[in-house]
Amino acid sequence: MKYEKLNIIRKLMEDKEEFLSNYATLSRHAERKVKEPLSSIRKEFQRDRDRIIHTNSFRRLKHKSQVFVAPVGDHFTTRLTHVIEVSQVGRSIARALNLNEDLVEAIALGHDLGHTPFGHIGESMLNKLLSKGFHHSKQSVRLVTKLEKNGKGLNLTNQVIDGIKNHSKPEGEFLNYDSVKYLSLEAQIVRISDAIAYLAHDILDAIRSKFLTIDQFPLKIIEKLGERHSERINTMVIDVIINSLDCADNDLIKDRIGWEGSLSNREMPWIRMSKDLSEIFTDLRNYMFKNFYHIISDSEIGVTASKIIEVIFEYLSNNDNLIPKWIRDISDTKEVAVSDYLCGMTDNFALSFAENIYPGIGKEIFRGRI
Repeated sequence: MKYEKLNIIRKLMEDKEEFLSNYATLSRHAERKVKEPLSSIRKEFQRDRDRIIHTNSFRRLKHKSQVFVAPVGDHFTTRLTHVIEVSQVGRSIARALNLNEDLVEAIALGHDLGHTPFGHIGESMLNKLLSKGFHHSKQSVRLVTKLEKNGKGLNLTNQVIDGIKNHSKPEGEFLNYDSVKYLSLEAQIVRISDAIAYLAHDILDAIRSKFLTIDQFPLKIIEKLGERHSERINTMVIDVIINSLDCADNDLIKDRIGWEGSLSNREMPWIRMSKDLSEIFTDLRNYMFKNFYHIISDSEIGVTASKIIEVIFEYLSNNDNLIPKWIRDISDTKEVAVSDYLCGMTDNFALSFAENIYPGIGKEIFRGRI
């Protein structure tokens, strides 16, 4: 083979992973559904990251909503900037805890590929319309295993797929051992980094849009996390690192900072926050759901976005010939084909598509733009 001698590069990088924590997931243990020749210069989780970045689904994230529907301002968070921020937060935690950064990065960049247009607003509507319901984490897995590359899938490692599949969190308290005990530490990092990233940037967007002011947040939350965006992220990330140091499997670090963590007899090391910050974190999530997320969903624009999803779904159900043939060929039912095609739409494409079906349907979203 032309590049066979270069295999030494990958092997040297794999050898460096022997210095990672004993709890880390090593690249040489990566498994794929379909076995492939190893890369000469990249480890397996690096290859997964690269495959994700070069997908059509990843590119479309730049025009998919985070909270605000098809936001006009250049500085509002989109689904693409969100996954980049999750990757950044996750890699900071993984590096500090001596865990596998490549695996964290691949899971983080792929975890939201299956989002509908209009974010969780679109997801909620599609969940009502589909006979078996809908969840973006399952659709993300479907994308990387089946839909991408025109039905071939990406053949990612099982470790990355498992992290993508299990990144979601319910409303309310979710920071507990039982909810993550079957996940790799790297998947746990992405799960908590996802929440850290979206809470931090959604606070910023809520303030930037003048939807909320910093004075409206409960005082105990701001006092604990900080008044500035960078301060809030730093507080949460450092707390996770300090309270998860047993995951690093490094007694020298623990001794030097005087770490006094503890686990119950049934627990293995896991990624967590302090009890104090965990409670503040849960309070903040609950506050954001009540005072921001749900209000946006119930707003005139949110209702319009839901209606657009419903109109497109019904129209495609009656005109499935508009769905690319390759999608119809690999979908078990017409309903699944409709869902697959609709989920791939960006906010702007969905708006345009719906306008051609039902002129004027997006007037609330377009108001002030044209």
